[in-house]
Amino acid sequence: MSILTHTWRHLRRSPFQSLIATSTMTISFFILTAFIFLNFGITSVLNHFESKPEITIFLKDGIDKATLEAAQNEIASIPGIRDIRYISKEKALELYKELNKNNPLLTEMVTASILPASFEVSAYNPKVLEAVAQKFTAKTNLVDEIVYQKDLIESLLGWTNMIKKVGIITISFFGLIAFFVTSVVMGLKITNRKDEINISRLLGASLFYVKRPFLLEGIFYGIFGSLLGYLIAFIFIIYFKTKLNLFFAPAIFVTDNTVFYLLWLLAEIIIGFMVGLFTSFVVSKRYIKW
Repeated sequence: MSILTHTWRHLRRSPFQSLIATSTMTISFFILTAFIFLNFGITSVLNHFESKPEITIFLKDGIDKATLEAAQNEIASIPGIRDIRYISKEKALELYKELNKNNPLLTEMVTASILPASFEVSAYNPKVLEAVAQKFTAKTNLVDEIVYQKDLIESLLGWTNMIKKVGIITISFFGLIAFFVTSVVMGLKITNRKDEINISRLLGASLFYVKRPFLLEGIFYGIFGSLLGYLIAFIFIIYFKTKLNLFFAPAIFVTDNTVFYLLWLLAEIIIGFMVGLFTSFVVSKRYIKW
């Protein structure tokens, strides 16, 4: 208890410097948490679409039943097709209303006549869908538009790679800033207490004994900064959870898995502990040599 009290006294002696060190740690861990969250969300969406290869063929209006049946049979004849679902205008309206049931303004003016009928085609292999897309793109008298998840997956992969690159650069940048700022703050604190440290050493205190308060102070910055950064990011995640999941539906962008969040928090606390300990160890070793 005396060690913690001694460390707390260190923090209170220079509150402004302690606030700066804690703030830089908090910002760094907030960015780290946000990056992990975005990466997890997009990866989850990618896995969803890659595991369910599908193509939607939107049909033009006024097509007779015989033509529809012929088109459906033509699709079914392609090897590797898993399922074909014909979505009529009425069914499309029903699905649209179900999807937007929480937002009545989006359903008031929509009628079945303005929605296109379509074929939803799924396959066991995404390459099969490429054959379907190539075959039906040329049928301009039948097909109005083709929505192929390959384009979506490629876009998501592009976003994932960009987020990873930007995230790694940003985390590295703010991580270095946190390290240097904390190092400067702790260096100033050690310098201000140089006489006290020298007296303790002359009285027989061990090198570890005089370094210990600064090591604990660094650990405090790391753990508290990681907790605070995680908490702020988590609040944003929960606040936008419903909107994000609705936007990426049916894929789950923000998980409800409590264990995942707890393990995530534990990992960041451990990282904060290691970062704080490493920073304080390096600084104390540099400034306390005797």
